[in-house]
Amino acid sequence: MLYHLLEYLNGQYDIPGFGVFQFITFRAVMAIIFSLIISLLIGKKIIEMLRSRLIGESIREVGPESHKSKKGTPTMGGVIIIAAIVIPTLLWGDLTNAYVVLILISTVWMGAIGFLDDYIKVFKKDKAGLKGKFKIIGQVGLGLIVGLTMLFHPHFRGSRGNCNSKGIIKVNSALEKAGFKSGDKLLRMGELPFEIPKKKIPVSRTYVVERVLDGVPQQVMLSMSEASMREVAIQLFGSRDKTFVTKTNIPFVKNQVVNYANIAFWENKQDGWGGKIIYLLIVIFIVTAVSNGANITDGLDGLAAGTTAIIAVTLAIFSYVSGRVDFSAYLNVSYIPMSGELVIFCAAMIGACVGFLWYNTHPAQVFMGDTGSLALGAAVGVLSLMVKKELLLPLLCGIYFVESLSVIIQVTWFKYTKKKYGEGRRIFRMAPLHHHYELGGIHESKIVIRFWIVTILFALLAFATLKLR
Repeated sequence: MLYHLLEYLNGQYDIPGFGVFQFITFRAVMAIIFSLIISLLIGKKIIEMLRSRLIGESIREVGPESHKSKKGTPTMGGVIIIAAIVIPTLLWGDLTNAYVVLILISTVWMGAIGFLDDYIKVFKKDKAGLKGKFKIIGQVGLGLIVGLTMLFHPHFRGSRGNCNSKGIIKVNSALEKAGFKSGDKLLRMGELPFEIPKKKIPVSRTYVVERVLDGVPQQVMLSMSEASMREVAIQLFGSRDKTFVTKTNIPFVKNQVVNYANIAFWENKQDGWGGKIIYLLIVIFIVTAVSNGANITDGLDGLAAGTTAIIAVTLAIFSYVSGRVDFSAYLNVSYIPMSGELVIFCAAMIGACVGFLWYNTHPAQVFMGDTGSLALGAAVGVLSLMVKKELLLPLLCGIYFVESLSVIIQVTWFKYTKKKYGEGRRIFRMAPLHHHYELGGIHESKIVIRFWIVTILFALLAFATLKLR
């Protein structure tokens, strides 16, 4: 909202210095600052409110002995995280961008599911919380919303990429009038989110285009008809690709993408309903798996918040690279028009997680609960789908993955041995994995820091896939 207001004022009055607000990097910095301030300011008040209402966490009786002292620590602190993500994104993000709107809906949706789960645990004194089937219904519902929106909303339809690989276009009459010449290189363009007063620029529509002229990047406002701009867009980016959404990059492999629609082998065309259904199922699986993974990881003070902050940094860089024609062309990854705005959301998520750590590091003054963990997990899953990095999730979200895998292995082996030998046996001292190390005598804080270090290593390996291809 603030971004749109400042852009409008700049368009109306051409205020010196206001042009900086169009830059994603500047707005991302502001989003981090605002999210940190919000989480620090409201955190203390929310914790006091939760304590006054005796909204404390119930601790498992079979858990590590050191966790017994945590009983009564306020939970549902995820509302701090959600507020610190949503408010800065609303202020500094482009709310006409479907990527921004959808990721906000995803975060709030799963945050509401987690809040309901925490509410039942705390106020209804039911340790089981929200029944599993209702939680799954919520996750599947979000998966359907995300999948259908990405399949049918025009903002997600993408393009065939940088058609001529260099961004050099044929200069039509409209561009020629704007001062372009043959051989100019366009980097990106998009319609401005406000109307330019006709008394200043007497045209029907106004576009902002970034070009390189004599080696220097410049941003130019172009005034031309929609048909002329469409002609330019097709020259630069190619025509719309109907299968763009169902395609994704393959890590470590150059010039190769996988189209999920090909799994629907019974269809002759890649944009049929079979392929769309396959894609919806994949989206549902990813949203469910990653949100549950974040939920399972939230078992030690600062573990989930710190891990997610590192993941968010990685996704912010991926979003920025994918949203730039020049960077995506150089790194040979899919150019995803309009996805650069996701950097604002990622920045807010980084600030929110770091701000929450102020109160959540050992010994924690508040737990995020399912309110925070499910919201963060859903955001990570949806972001990875939007920037086409979901195949990197086992690496990027390695801690989520390993924690979830440890629970699956433990439960499966326990059930198998109980059926075969009459008594259940365990592979780990306790699942999830962080409790296994706790029962092995390692202090909680040391486990958390080591898991953060491993997450940083995974993030660096994820970055490496941009060049190791």
